[in-house]
Amino acid sequence: MNLHTFQFHQRFDQPSIADPYTETRLEMQRLCLSVQKGQTVAVTASSRGIRNIVPIMRGVVDHFRESDLKPFIVPAMGSHAGGTAESQCQLLFDYGLTESVLGCPIRSSMETIILGELQISSADAVYSDRIPVHFDRTAFDADHVFLVNRIKSHTRFTGSIESGLLKMLMIGLGNADGAGIYHRAISNDRFSAVIRQVAEFLIQKISLLGGLGIVENGESQTAVLKVIPTPDLVAEEEKLLRLAKTLMPRLPFQEIDLLLIEQIGKNISGTGFDSNIVGRKFDDHKAVQGEKPVVHCIAVLGLTPETGGNANGIGMAEFCLSSALREIDWKKTRMNAMTANHVSAAMIPLDYQTEAEIINAAWQTLGRPDPKNFRVAWIRDTLHLETITVSEALRNEAINAGYEIIKTTLEPN
Repeated sequence: MNLHTFQFHQRFDQPSIADPYTETRLEMQRLCLSVQKGQTVAVTASSRGIRNIVPIMRGVVDHFRESDLKPFIVPAMGSHAGGTAESQCQLLFDYGLTESVLGCPIRSSMETIILGELQISSADAVYSDRIPVHFDRTAFDADHVFLVNRIKSHTRFTGSIESGLLKMLMIGLGNADGAGIYHRAISNDRFSAVIRQVAEFLIQKISLLGGLGIVENGESQTAVLKVIPTPDLVAEEEKLLRLAKTLMPRLPFQEIDLLLIEQIGKNISGTGFDSNIVGRKFDDHKAVQGEKPVVHCIAVLGLTPETGGNANGIGMAEFCLSSALREIDWKKTRMNAMTANHVSAAMIPLDYQTEAEIINAAWQTLGRPDPKNFRVAWIRDTLHLETITVSEALRNEAINAGYEIIKTTLEPN
């Protein structure tokens, strides 16, 4: 089968910050500090691939240092990067976050302290189980904690609070032990109850100075930086999440037969690729009613270097290249899937040696008689949708969505 393919490009007209370091410094001046000179501040660092994270973190650290405080960086990653103190430090190093660059220590430990037990309740129920509340020992030993994280849609759960500062406070700083407990306690109907009540409990137990919320635009550029005092965390994170959803990149199609993703990884999304983008937030292998696009088959072609072999999410694909399987660190992948209570995310798709074999397998599976009607799209990853490649059946939809053709080829398959 031969496919005519068309490479398209679109530039999103969205807000962006030209100088994230300066903007961070300006935002940090809004933080009202009632602290003693010389006190320590644990500043959280995420496992996600956040654009401009180095100048943003430098801006936060420089502000605290100039306020006569002693900041240090603590990884707030749950079980990511293999769930060891050394591997989480290495991940920060890979992102360019080093002690020499930041001008402060990095202190990493998977040890937690249990601050108490909490019984979760919602508007219509009080759940019988009580959960121990874990918190990173190194952060707890600091005089104060300050959160820095990107705010975005969660890949599995919905609510007015999803992935951001409060989730980092609960799951990120819960380390592997806490993250596993919280994920087991969470189901979609009580995600909001768990995250809010655990966060409220933790705020009563620690000195939290607030957080810096980061929102990125459709081109993964920094769009908003906002310092949020602790009393306003819930209300302001809700606002930033609503904004993040309006800026989120989207595939400009209603239906795709086969979506080929060049690379997946934890720096891209918690599930390797963003389930919000591909229409699989509620079911690993199909869109539920109302989700768009409807993607019938997904193929993973490889892993990002930054993910360090963690292929969590590959089980949500139907196909992959055999070479992608050889890139996987199964210990990291299985640990992440187990901790997140999402075992199917680590299952193995059907693998083939070449893209051509994947395309033919998907074509046979879907039973499209005429290759001209086969709706195929290639993307780099779910963070970068400025450039896409599509088959002839999707050409007009891409044009109608504002994409411009930059290259036409004939793909022999």
